[in-house]
Amino acid sequence: MVMMETATPNAPREWPTLLGDNARTGGQGQIKLHFPEKAAWQYRAGSAVRSAPVLREGILYVASVSGVLHAIDVGTGTSKWKFESAGQVYATPSLFGNMVLFGCDDGKIYALDRHSGKKLWEAASQAEVWSSAVVRDGVVFFGSADGKVYAVDARSGHEKWSKSLGGRIYSTPYAAEHQLYVGCGDGKVYCLAADSGKILWGTPTGNGIDSSPAMANGLVLIGSEDFCVYALKASTGEVRWKYETGLGIASSPAVSGDFAAIGSKDGFLYAFDVPTGQLRWKTEVAEVVTASPAIADGGLWIQAGGLFALDPANGKIVWRAALGTAIQSVPVLTGEGIYIASLSGEIYALR
Repeated sequence: MVMMETATPNAPREWPTLLGDNARTGGQGQIKLHFPEKAAWQYRAGSAVRSAPVLREGILYVASVSGVLHAIDVGTGTSKWKFESAGQVYATPSLFGNMVLFGCDDGKIYALDRHSGKKLWEAASQAEVWSSAVVRDGVVFFGSADGKVYAVDARSGHEKWSKSLGGRIYSTPYAAEHQLYVGCGDGKVYCLAADSGKILWGTPTGNGIDSSPAMANGLVLIGSEDFCVYALKASTGEVRWKYETGLGIASSPAVSGDFAAIGSKDGFLYAFDVPTGQLRWKTEVAEVVTASPAIADGGLWIQAGGLFALDPANGKIVWRAALGTAIQSVPVLTGEGIYIASLSGEIYALR
């Protein structure tokens, strides 16, 4: 039995982790879905999409690698506005209040008015930003390939602190109430004090980390390129359990209650019992899985050479579509339909 958390479909007040919540729903909540039958519309972004879309109040926000953030009306599939940044974009956008935030290869985080696309502020680092912005208590946190974690004021973009770690940071932090958890290219998972950036602990794994952490049951869950999934005690960094897959892990875990799922570059999706690390099932879905799964009410979804829905109770594939080949993208799951971005730059609405 998989217990699914409930969440309101309205925008969360905070955006503490990749795609807004542990279930990676982009703030939509775990909604009961019907399997779509056809594509209602198709939008061409003009270049590849290597990140996940996010949705709020009928507008889908999609960043293309060419550096353009697209705001798309999901009712019609037409553009509301576009914002062109000064570099390529691989980071998944985040939403907070009336802002949409995204990182860019020009080393900046941009904050735009999500209704108009007007730039509100920008905050600079010294290298590309593939980490998504997370927001808690009016502070925006993000990592950079310059090896630093940054904290900036959500209203102004003014830097509050920055902290150098031991390697590039492509992992999106998890912002808990007083702590920040993030993976690093030096192979460590770090816990920082959210108010100062002070390092509280750092736990080594066997290789670099691009995976973004989730938190559940007092544990930090994350994957490493050393092939393993880790569950670390949030207060101390102690390894509670780890599980070795067949290849490195760039995927980020999706969690609901005691259920967690993560993909591996060996092509399998793995499901675990969070407290014990016991493997519930594993299912081969593609040659490589690097995207995060997303959890809906009664379904687990993954983009990997197509879009798949699995039964979370047993891992059986119950639906698939040969669309959405994006390597790093995650579907937006709603009661009205599913929105996916493809590596070729097409955005689809499935209904």
